[in-house]
Amino acid sequence: MTRSQRLDPLLRVTQQRQDAVARQLAERDKALNEQQQRLDLLKQYADSYAPAPAGSTLAPAMLANHVAFRAKLDVALQQQAQAVDVSRQNREIERARLLLASRDNKVLEQLAASYRSEEQRVAGQREQRELDDLGGRRARAAREAGET
Repeated sequence: MTRSQRLDPLLRVTQQRQDAVARQLAERDKALNEQQQRLDLLKQYADSYAPAPAGSTLAPAMLANHVAFRAKLDVALQQQAQAVDVSRQNREIERARLLLASRDNKVLEQLAASYRSEEQRVAGQREQRELDDLGGRRARAAREAGET
């Protein structure tokens, strides 16, 4: 088994790891998009639930309910913004992992290519030596045949 062939299982493993990390990154990207959509929807809802129009009169109990609901909505917005930030951080972590896995895979591929190139060079030299030896033997045989 040649050196390049011994690297093949390792190359398969690193490729599988890179594929798995790429899938994780896609999942993190999807989660971030979902969290961002929820935040956007919540912001739209909060904007539509604007304070009571000026000049209108609200009963004190309704005003208190309105203020309390608006405070809960602000808390929900804050929590969703934090969820978006966490999702974004998770995505960046997976992106860094993918870059590392990709780099590892590329290094092994380059090493395997280098080994294959060296093996081809050695095989070419061996073949050339064999052809040279064969040519030399034929020339020697022809000389000996011509002398007798």
